[in-house]
Amino acid sequence: MKSHNHVLRILFILSILSSFTSCSDNSDNSINGPVILDEFVTGGGYFEFSDFQSLIIKTYYHIPIYVTNNTPIVFVFHGAGRNAKDYRDAMIAKSNQFNFIVMVPEFSIANFPGGDGYNLGNVFIDGDNPSIGTLNPEEEWAFSVIEPLFDFIKQSLNNSTPKYHIFGHSAGGQFAHRFMMFKPNARFDKVVSSGSGWYTVPDLDINFPYGFKNSPLEDNSFENLFEKQLTIQIGELDNDPNSAGLRHNQFADAQGLNRLERANHFFDEALQLSQENNLEFNWDLHINEEGTHNYLTASESAANLIFN
Repeated sequence: MKSHNHVLRILFILSILSSFTSCSDNSDNSINGPVILDEFVTGGGYFEFSDFQSLIIKTYYHIPIYVTNNTPIVFVFHGAGRNAKDYRDAMIAKSNQFNFIVMVPEFSIANFPGGDGYNLGNVFIDGDNPSIGTLNPEEEWAFSVIEPLFDFIKQSLNNSTPKYHIFGHSAGGQFAHRFMMFKPNARFDKVVSSGSGWYTVPDLDINFPYGFKNSPLEDNSFENLFEKQLTIQIGELDNDPNSAGLRHNQFADAQGLNRLERANHFFDEALQLSQENNLEFNWDLHINEEGTHNYLTASESAANLIFN
């Protein structure tokens, strides 16, 4: 009888452990197809957001197990590889550590083709040659996805946080800093723009997309822009002028010949402008020591910057 009870006790313990493991917030249900997002969902997966221009926008998420209606939300913007799931996965450990919700909308090539569609936010049909005649309606901008998606997430999860944080890397870093410029009234809090290949510099004498001239950004308030909590993140070793996909022309190279130089240029130009006009300046430049263009280390560092 003792032996039988001992076996039953072991089986009971194993069943508890199995149940605990199955409920782990490291689970990934992506292979099972999209979920219907609600306040009881934890772990990882994706859902399909369809309230933007009749497009289906696959959004990868990770929700920590101790989620409440006050759990912070972080939007992550992927690189040019359009690999939203990879960027979601890179944030899981930090999501669990700091207890925040990760949301990574996939800006697919089909929905947002090329750099015009994604990096430049689909503001113009041809972002490198902007004109009034090729300016898209604001409701078609890729930047216009985020606010209604935030409302959808809040309603679905019964989440009451008034603002969200942003991390974007590489092409996503370009999207992030331009989103902040083109959507100055959006409900973002902290923004980490990481590893951008080149920038839209706050300069009214330089044509868009390298400056504000000949774009809706001409109407922007520099006072409003510089009071935002923006961190420009760049790797100390992200200094290869021949890096794959790095744009080179007279306008981009005027910012520097590699990502490190261009990040410093963007920050320094904004800082100088704020000082010349005696404006509050809440931007920061963070250089990852010995960091390269790796999105994994950039993701970890960005989470630390947002929540430390």
